[in-house]
Amino acid sequence: MNPSYRGNPQAVRNLVRADRVHRDLYISEEIFTLEQEHFFSNTWNYLGHESQIPLAGDYITTELAGQPLLLVRQADGSVRVLKNRCAHKGARLVICPAGSAGKYLRCPYHAWVYRIDGSLQSVPLKKGYEGTSLYECEAGQGLAVIQHVHLYRGFIFAKLNDAGADFQTYFADSLSSIDNMADRSPQGELEVVGPPLRFTHNCNWKMFVENLNDTMHPMVVHESSAGTAKSMWAGQPADAVKPMAIEQFLPFMSDYKFFEDMGVRVFDNGHSFTGVNFSIHSNYSGIPEYEAAMQAAHGAQRTAQILGMARHNTVYYPNLTIKGAIQTIRVVKPLAVDRTVVESWTFRLKGAPPLLLQRTAMYNRLINSPFSVVGHDDLYAYRSIQTGLHAGGNEWVSLHRNYDPAEIDRHDQVTVGTSELPMRNQYRTWVNYMTATM
Repeated sequence: MNPSYRGNPQAVRNLVRADRVHRDLYISEEIFTLEQEHFFSNTWNYLGHESQIPLAGDYITTELAGQPLLLVRQADGSVRVLKNRCAHKGARLVICPAGSAGKYLRCPYHAWVYRIDGSLQSVPLKKGYEGTSLYECEAGQGLAVIQHVHLYRGFIFAKLNDAGADFQTYFADSLSSIDNMADRSPQGELEVVGPPLRFTHNCNWKMFVENLNDTMHPMVVHESSAGTAKSMWAGQPADAVKPMAIEQFLPFMSDYKFFEDMGVRVFDNGHSFTGVNFSIHSNYSGIPEYEAAMQAAHGAQRTAQILGMARHNTVYYPNLTIKGAIQTIRVVKPLAVDRTVVESWTFRLKGAPPLLLQRTAMYNRLINSPFSVVGHDDLYAYRSIQTGLHAGGNEWVSLHRNYDPAEIDRHDQVTVGTSELPMRNQYRTWVNYMTATM
């Protein structure tokens, strides 16, 4: 295909068909650039968690759509998202991933000073600007502020452009997975523990996001890792207590029927989760102390409802996936058309016993970290796809599995867990938000 896509929304629309997508979505540098300008700017993206900035003046830095951002806790308790760029010469105000600014942000280049709400406090040698239009132009207005910011159960989301849906419309009922993750705390609150595990993937970001709800690959791709653990555990008595690592490894080697019966649910705007009926997290050993704390806080019936919801991966399209049952999230940060950083964060359930955090941290290390054997299985597959798509003879990627033409006009659907409906749902969303401002 390879036409010029800039200023050509129809060419972009032609990349997505009902049951397949064109390879340029993964390998075109022009498409990647346009994604930063349009797609990521028009969608709601996860930026951080409020537990990372508990006090006024606390900040974290991140990027969205290629733009450096600064999340700052305000004196009134609110969170403001600022462009991390001095209004003078454009230097980044803050380089550290996290810290405290106190009451002011000071540019390290020319010492322009801003209040933590982004307004300009002072400039050196102010007399030099007398008679100029400094305070009428952009530089004199202070730091650029992101207008579309929303906090939900501690999760901070933002949208750069005015285009696109409001927060509630964009996520709607899919927010139930965040609710469940927070409700698993006896206090109803989560907090981030430690820095993330950062893992660079030499592939397009969409490959990772697709794979989150792909249940046709685990028993194939993870045979070398989880399959080895399964072989090591073979022959143990049925009532033998499984070590925590074995308990977390073995479900990846479940058969096709398990994953098909698990079920998948999709929502409008590309969101979805696997584990409608059960998941690989459903049969972890009980922790009596934790269950007692939950029942004391929520009652027996409500506790059973909360803990009975053991969803696998919930994709909050495009950049966040959460595992509420194991209290981890992964955040997608595209760097280039063939390079993506995935951050894996560990959360603590406030009021829960330490064993819960131990289980979460172990899962994150075993499955998601750069040292993970499971994660490297997936990374090998992604790299193979990124290379293989350059081969000629077939420019399309098949998404035909369980395709039904009627699905295009339906929202909030439930189907078998091995369906490729979540991927088709993602790409219908991708083309809509990608072309909305082209």
